[in-house]
Parts: sequence; structure tokens; C-alpha cells
Amino acid sequence: MLKRLKKDWPLHVLLIPGLIITAIFSYGPIYGLIMAFQDFNPAHGFWGSPWVGLDNFRWIFAEAQFQRALYNTFFISLMKIFLRTLVPVVFALLLNEIRRSFVKRTFQTIIYIPNFISWVILAGIFMTILGSRGIVNTTLGMVGLGPIDFLTNPRTFPWTMIWTDVWRHFGFGTVVYLATIVSIDPGLYESAVMDGAGRWKQTIKVTLPLMAPIIILMTVLALGNVLDAGFDQIFNLYSPSVFETGDIIQTYVFRVGLHGANFAVGATVGLFNSVVSLILMLMALFIAYKVANYKVF
Repeated sequence: MLKRLKKDWPLHVLLIPGLIITAIFSYGPIYGLIMAFQDFNPAHGFWGSPWVGLDNFRWIFAEAQFQRALYNTFFISLMKIFLRTLVPVVFALLLNEIRRSFVKRTFQTIIYIPNFISWVILAGIFMTILGSRGIVNTTLGMVGLGPIDFLTNPRTFPWTMIWTDVWRHFGFGTVVYLATIVSIDPGLYESAVMDGAGRWKQTIKVTLPLMAPIIILMTVLALGNVLDAGFDQIFNLYSPSVFETGDIIQTYVFRVGLHGANFAVGATVGLFNSVVSLILMLMALFIAYKVANYKVF
């Protein structure tokens, strides 16, 4: 080890700035979690605020808005995970049927571009398209149909968030699954043709079974982030009229903890979210190892 350190010490020196930044912005703020166990008052600070133990946790679990935000988070996140798995698989199978490589690459590029656009920009675009006076509702009015409140109706808002998120991210999954399809041994398809299998049978009997490990791996790893329903997306698109179905844990923490200046409750919900996310991530990695032999460490 000493010989390797002596030989590679410049590489270790290069790590120092990253370690310092990580320590300041990732590990340093952990000390602030003490607020979750206090009746925190900024004027008194960490040492002057009274200790309340688990009272903040009891309060949030009995609080109706938190329960609603927790349900919304699970619903929106699970639907995103399901559709962000299903849509890329279907689209990858369709792209694989295109024989012209130029056309296939063009579609791959087009569907991948939205991944590089932030939700701040996309929110403005979707407001223009889906707003009450947006392009979609204007078109519906021109053909004699009533408007659809995509962003202000509590019933339609969650599905608007789900499908717009799927539209933004399905390009990445499509590229991954298409690469998996391309790596399949052509001899398997030739054998299937000799057995009389058409394109549909080849997809069912050859393509999907060989895609199954990567599909399972991607889905399982996504389950580790089930409490991350997309703060940047929802925060830029929601409004008080859709809090009932659109408020998630992250937006709840922002409203209560920062806007409401209730820092103790915000820290409590944040700590709960982090602990549950850690448990889910460890479970996801364990399942991924058992099912797909995927190891991080």
C-alpha cells in the first residue's frame, strides 16, 4: 500500500478538492439534523433550543398534510417508475424494427435531447402548451371540445406530472434497452426463423427473455428512489389548487420548513425521507445482486 501511495500520490492529491467539497456540502449539514429532535428557534440556535425528543415525528405522522404528501409521493413515483420502464421497452422494440440506421439514430437523438433540458425551462414550455389558454386547449376549443385543466385540476395534475416526466426521461431507457437488443446473438433469431417464428414470436420468445435481466435491474434500482417523485418538476408546475394531489414530500418540506419557517418540522420530514430512502436503496441493491448479479461494492 505504501508503494502504491508513493507511486500514485498525485492522483490522491487530485481527490482532495472533491473530498473537501463533499465534506462541506454533504457531511457538514448532517449536524443540522439535530433540529428534528428540538423545538428549534433560530434565535436560540442549536444549543439554546429545547430538546423535545420524538415529538416532531409524532406530530408529522398525525398531520393530515404530511400523510397526503406521503401518499402522493408514492403514487406519482411508482407510476413514473412503471411507465419509465414500460415505455422505453416498447419504444426500443419499435426502433429495432427500423432497418435504416440513419433513421434509427435520428430517432435516438431526438428522444434523448429532453434529458438535457432542465425542468425550469420545460415548465415554461408545458405551461405554454398545457395551460388554460395553451396550444392544446386552444386547439380543443377550435374543434368544439371543452378545455382540459392539465395544471389546475387535482384529478389531472398527477397524471400530467407522470406523463411529462416519462416523456423527458424515456429516451435514456430506450437507448439502454436498444443496446441490449443489439447485443443479442443473431444466431438465436436465425434458429427461431428456422422453427417458423415470425417477428412477433421472435420478440416474445427471444428478445424479451434476453432483455429481462436489464429490465429487472433498471426497475429495481429505480425503486431505491421511490420517495423522489421529482421536486424540480412539481415545484415549477404546481399551484395551491392542486396541493391535494400534487403535493409531495419534498415540496411539503419546502413549504413548511422554509416558507413557513418551521425548521424543526422540515428537518424531521427530511430525516424521515432520507432514512427510508437509504433503506429502500440498500434493499434495491441487494435484490439487484440476487436477481441480476449487479454489485456496486
